[in-house]
Amino acid sequence: MDGRLERAEEELAHLRRALDDLSDVVARQAREIERLDRRVALLMERAAEAEAAAGGAAPLADQKPPHW
Repeated sequence: MDGRLERAEEELAHLRRALDDLSDVVARQAREIERLDRRVALLMERAAEAEAAAGGAAPLADQKPPHW
């Protein structure tokens, strides 16, 4: 009986460690996604500014496609 309890405690310790590791990975990925979202927004803003400076018309992102 004592051996089963020790094995269960060891397994629980391994599962807790795995959970902590996965939690760290998820947190790191969330930070990376936030960083990439900011960069995409900045790039979209720069592209819209460049389109406006080049043609003076509405940015292509705001125009309806020709088939509409």
